[in-house]
Amino acid sequence: MPDTTLMNGLEFVTALSQGTLPRPPMADLLPFTLLPPEDGHVELLAKPEARFLNMMKTVHGGWIMTMLDTSMSLAAQTTLTPGEICPSQETSVKFIRPISADCDELRVTGKVISRSRTVITLEGRIESLQGKLHAHGTSTCLIVRPGP
Repeated sequence: MPDTTLMNGLEFVTALSQGTLPRPPMADLLPFTLLPPEDGHVELLAKPEARFLNMMKTVHGGWIMTMLDTSMSLAAQTTLTPGEICPSQETSVKFIRPISADCDELRVTGKVISRSRTVITLEGRIESLQGKLHAHGTSTCLIVRPGP
């Protein structure tokens, strides 16, 4: 297994997408496929399972928010230097149309809009593979550097 302390963020997220680093435990709860990332951009493919439905038989908003947070956080991660971390400061989600119980695979994207020395601003989208928008969000992540 590679030494993650020496990796920049893009190398780290690439290793996750290639399976050379173990997936975080949360990925076992909310399964998705992480496609090869680019600097400031990630794309996930996910198909919500029946266990993520609410009482109205649509996908629960918690799944939607978590998938958007995941994609935006991974996009932010791609911009980091070795040793930096980027916890989410704030995330906002807008639900555009329900995701039905029988939906096909969805594309979840995260994209860096701006990166300063201390804050990364992001946007995320959940779309059908045909491009129909189901939800979008924005997030800010704080850049935390290692101490002396």
